[in-house]
Amino acid sequence: MQKIVDDLMDAIPGVIAIAVSEIDSGMALASKSKLLSFEPEIAAAYNAEVIKQKLKAKRALGLEKMDLEDILITMTDQYHVLTIVPGNKFFVYTIASKDSNLAIIRNALRKRLADIANNIA
Repeated sequence: MQKIVDDLMDAIPGVIAIAVSEIDSGMALASKSKLLSFEPEIAAAYNAEVIKQKLKAKRALGLEKMDLEDILITMTDQYHVLTIVPGNKFFVYTIASKDSNLAIIRNALRKRLADIANNIA
């Protein structure tokens, strides 16, 4: 799993940090940060709660047949992208500079989702 995270760090221009985490516990399986002061494992644990609440809202709205693909949080100078791994058990938390291209970020993540799912199973 760490190899996939390392590859994503190389593939995404402007990336700051990445963590692959479990949704239920928020526990990171692999992570990496370019900033010593930023711990993606802690941020991912908090953002697991965001995903859990969105999944609850999806059920409450009768949208169970629709898949949750990602959640974008836009900060002043950063993108925080929560990409759900198929099966709704894990997610990839990516933080990138707002100078990055959001389409490139999402494309790089989607290309590796199957690899992530296969490495978790």
